[in-house]
Amino acid sequence: MVFWEGYVSDEVMGTFAPIVIYWLYAGLFQLLPPLDNYRLHTRKEEDVKNSVPLSSVVKGVLLQQLVQAVVAHLLFLVTSETGLVETEVQPPLLVQIIQIIIAMFVMDTWQYFVHRYMHVNKFLYRHIHSQHHKLVVPYAIGALYNHPLEGLLLDTVGGAISFLISGMTARTAVIFFCFAVVKTVDDHCGLWLPAFFPNLGQTSGDPHAV
Repeated sequence: MVFWEGYVSDEVMGTFAPIVIYWLYAGLFQLLPPLDNYRLHTRKEEDVKNSVPLSSVVKGVLLQQLVQAVVAHLLFLVTSETGLVETEVQPPLLVQIIQIIIAMFVMDTWQYFVHRYMHVNKFLYRHIHSQHHKLVVPYAIGALYNHPLEGLLLDTVGGAISFLISGMTARTAVIFFCFAVVKTVDDHCGLWLPAFFPNLGQTSGDPHAV
């Protein structure tokens, strides 16, 4: 039993909840006071060093999320076992936890090697991955600011592969994808805070860092 049951389907939640969580969570970071003692870079550095205005970052993130929503909808459409009335049977909680752990491992492995290759390959770095590093000083809203092709390969395809390999249902996917979004925002928030995630906010913006 989940709070959205009877209101929207698991597939709809899996498609749109990560987007909503992204903007709420990233927006929260954006509204925080300066917190200079915990900031890896000052707000002044953010304004001076970043070559992309916030409006362009927002448009880039929205474009990536549009692609993600389309792919997620198609993925759920193909894999869903529910009919117009029936509700998909959910596996035991332990199984769902194992599926999420598997999905996390697959997602991290995929993103690590794709990301690393985009640094190693000079053509891909110059024409694709360098767009992400235009935000020399990272901030939460820019977590998903990438070249569209990178967004597709790194995040969208990575998420789809994780979902398929783990064998999770759409309901479990809601939890996994929302968790992934929170971690992504944390990784790019530019703050060093007491955290659940060990690499919270540690993205330095170094174009040579992997």
